[in-house]
Amino acid sequence: MSNDFDFDLSPDQWEALRALRNPVSSGRLSKAYLLESLVKLGLVVVNDGTPAMTPTGRKVLVRGSCRLLDLVA
Repeated sequence: MSNDFDFDLSPDQWEALRALRNPVSSGRLSKAYLLESLVKLGLVVVNDGTPAMTPTGRKVLVRGSCRLLDLVA
């Protein structure tokens, strides 16, 4: 498996990325610095003021889901 999508995101960044899975919940992201950091990593784009996950962001979220489970445990 390739490590191309292995990002060391903070728990807040993971939470913001997860929130973007559902377009309705993405409006609740009030921490601009989180979005800004995800945009810099190429995981999120902002179109007309609306954040959206990039294909790379989706892959990171799927591959990082095991890490998310570790954080919860």
